[in-house]
Amino acid sequence: MAEPLLEIRNLTVHFPTEDGVVKAVDDVSMTIEPRETLGIVGESGSGKSVTFLTVMGLIEKKHARISGEILFRGTDLLTLNEDELREFRGEKIAMIFQDPLTALNPVHKVGAQIVEAVRAHRDITNEEAWAVAVEMLRRVGIPQPEDRAKQFPHEFSGGMRQRAMIAMALSLDPDLLIADEPTTALDVTVQAQILDLIDRLKQEFNTAVVMITHDLGVVAEHAERVNVMYAGKIVESGSRDDIYYDSLHPYTWGLMQSISRLDDTRDRLTPIQGSPPSLIYVPPGCAFHPRCPYVMDICRTEVPELIAEDYPHASACHLSLDEKRRIFSEQQAARI
Repeated sequence: MAEPLLEIRNLTVHFPTEDGVVKAVDDVSMTIEPRETLGIVGESGSGKSVTFLTVMGLIEKKHARISGEILFRGTDLLTLNEDELREFRGEKIAMIFQDPLTALNPVHKVGAQIVEAVRAHRDITNEEAWAVAVEMLRRVGIPQPEDRAKQFPHEFSGGMRQRAMIAMALSLDPDLLIADEPTTALDVTVQAQILDLIDRLKQEFNTAVVMITHDLGVVAEHAERVNVMYAGKIVESGSRDDIYYDSLHPYTWGLMQSISRLDDTRDRLTPIQGSPPSLIYVPPGCAFHPRCPYVMDICRTEVPELIAEDYPHASACHLSLDEKRRIFSEQQAARI
């Protein structure tokens, strides 16, 4: 088999605080293949963003306890110093952040910020880098890119700022694009435009994409594989069809039941009871057991392993495979 583009092995990221150790990411492993789109879903605080901020080298090691391996084409990024990381960040791995208004520097023009990113990795003149910036703004659909490149971020709308962030991220033709909640605070129409833009540019640049989101609809539309995270761990992993039509974890079932469907005749949605746990005081056993309607005694004491009972579809739950499928079938029947 071909080597994965990115392989995360047993990644752990803990933050010591005065109140205790925040277990933001706890023994997470996953792979990302070239040119695929991987969806990462889960509630706030599940470890999605911290995992990939660590991949980018944006978690300072002096403030965190980081262990495991992050292999990009065989190179362990966790062993690199800051100068070596800069060779990967931007040129090989790029990231679109949640809020482009805060990610873009408010006192520099948009074009100048793209120029700075390009010249940090390319030995070209300022004029050549400016031409690259204007062309990238054009490719992401910003009208009058020559004029817009001379404007400041506050002169752009929310959707245009997000397009500018995408232009900056793709200006160096990276192998991997990490999109962290790329449609936050955008209206539905603009959300669809941004997601379609990412899909189109993925094909043009032959780029792999990690889509971090709360929105299961986004994942259903744009991802090929999905990892579901809860309390710093992956609790289910599989193809898009596995997750939506044959999911095997009670947390995933709860996420599915908490979103509306056009063919669902119920007046009210079914939310997941309770709240995500404190990452300082993670419950013993399965972290989801205080909120799980199918909890058993073993769930309160033993941490379930992420096992591919239906390879490559994997879940971390003490229920048997037959029980999981029976419960999921009953839930689907109840929604018809």
